[in-house]
Amino acid sequence: QVQLVESGGGLVQPGGSLRLSCVASGITFSIYTMGWYRQAPGKERELVATITSGSFTKYADSVKGRFTVSRDNVKNTVYLQMNSLKPEDTAIYYCNARGFSQTYWGQGTQVTVSS
Repeated sequence: QVQLVESGGGLVQPGGSLRLSCVASGITFSIYTMGWYRQAPGKERELVATITSGSFTKYADSVKGRFTVSRDNVKNTVYLQMNSLKPEDTAIYYCNARGFSQTYWGQGTQVTVSS
C-alpha cells in the first residue's frame, strides 16, 4: 500500500519560512520523481516544484528563488523549504510521486500566510 504523508504546514506571517516534509512508503522511493503541488481556494491544483531520481529540479515561476525542493533517499522523504512566504502562497500543499505510469498523492497540508 502506497502512502505519502505530508507534515510541516501551518500559519506563518508574510516573509516567514516553513519546511514541508513528505514521507513515502510502499514505493521504491529513489527511482520516483517527487513533487509538490498546491491548491488555493477556488483555484486549480498547480505545480510548485519537482525533483527527479537524479535530483534534477523544476520550479513554478512564482516560487523560483524562494522555494527549494530536496530529497533524502535514505529517509524516503522529500522536502520543500519555503522562504519569503507571501499571502498568495496560501494553499493546501500536496506531495506527489510519479513513475512507471503511476501517480500517487498525499492528503495535503495547509499553509496559511497571513499577518
